[in-house]
Amino acid sequence: MTGLAVGDELPPLTLRVTRADLVRYAGASGDFNPIHWSDRVAGGVGLPGVIAHGMLTMALAGRIVTDWAGPAAVRSYGVRFTRPVVVPDDDDGASVEVSGKVAGLAEAGGETIAKVAITATFEGRGVLGKAVAEVAVPAE
Repeated sequence: MTGLAVGDELPPLTLRVTRADLVRYAGASGDFNPIHWSDRVAGGVGLPGVIAHGMLTMALAGRIVTDWAGPAAVRSYGVRFTRPVVVPDDDDGASVEVSGKVAGLAEAGGETIAKVAITATFEGRGVLGKAVAEVAVPAE
């Protein structure tokens, strides 16, 4: 991360979310809401199909900074959920595109902190709003 500057882009990610991922996440999180596994229930509440858990989508998008700087470097991370990721009942699942850009650099507590703006899209439309991580930048 030497020479890091505002405007620098992180390596983009393309992530797949399958129904099997939703089952595993439900088991780990304890969130067994049927909108995350039943097409009938999801459709019954007006959704276009089974949707990924919001927190799973958030965690997956956060990989852009953990892959870049490591999990221990993350000082904060927050998002707003703006649109669901609809996960089809097939082997391919849904594709989420994630990008990140350094939006600011600051000194705090003896560390250089990079503010990273994260964009996550599904079918060309944003699924997270105000997605920002603050990441400690290693000393050069």
